Amino acid sequence: MAGELWVSTFSLAGVVLGGALTAFTQRAAQRSADRAEERQRLATTAETRRAEQVQAIQEFLACAQLAEQAAYSRPEAWGADEDGWMTRAKEVMVKLWTADRGVALLCDPALEAPARVYGHALNQAVWREIGDVEVNEHLEEHKNAFMIAARASLALV
Repeated sequence: MAGELWVSTFSLAGVVLGGALTAFTQRAAQRSADRAEERQRLATTAETRRAEQVQAIQEFLACAQLAEQAAYSRPEAWGADEDGWMTRAKEVMVKLWTADRGVALLCDPALEAPARVYGHALNQAVWREIGDVEVNEHLEEHKNAFMIAARASLALV
């Protein structure tokens, strides 16, 4: 009888140990799956965030290009509004400032100042507040500073 008790106790201990190992293994597997899912979620979020930042920078650059074109195509006489240049220039500048706010909202804070400075330089060029300086000469430094800052901000993501 003592032998049977010993075997029963041993069997019960084996069942308990087996159950505990199974529970431990399942819990470890679930934790591992949860960590993998969290890493995937973070990677997806980072990828989406980077895509938003690239889009904001591209939008700003497209608007900056339109503003630069407006600066180059400005009629010489202030009173002349050949083919609605003034209306188009105002629309372009509104788009530029809207794109500038998109950069400020979505991108690295270090990119906000170069975008704003470049935008102001474009505004000055469009409205000819640059004196006798050529448009490209006036814009070059600010454009380069923005591009360097944009590359650096995208490298961080």
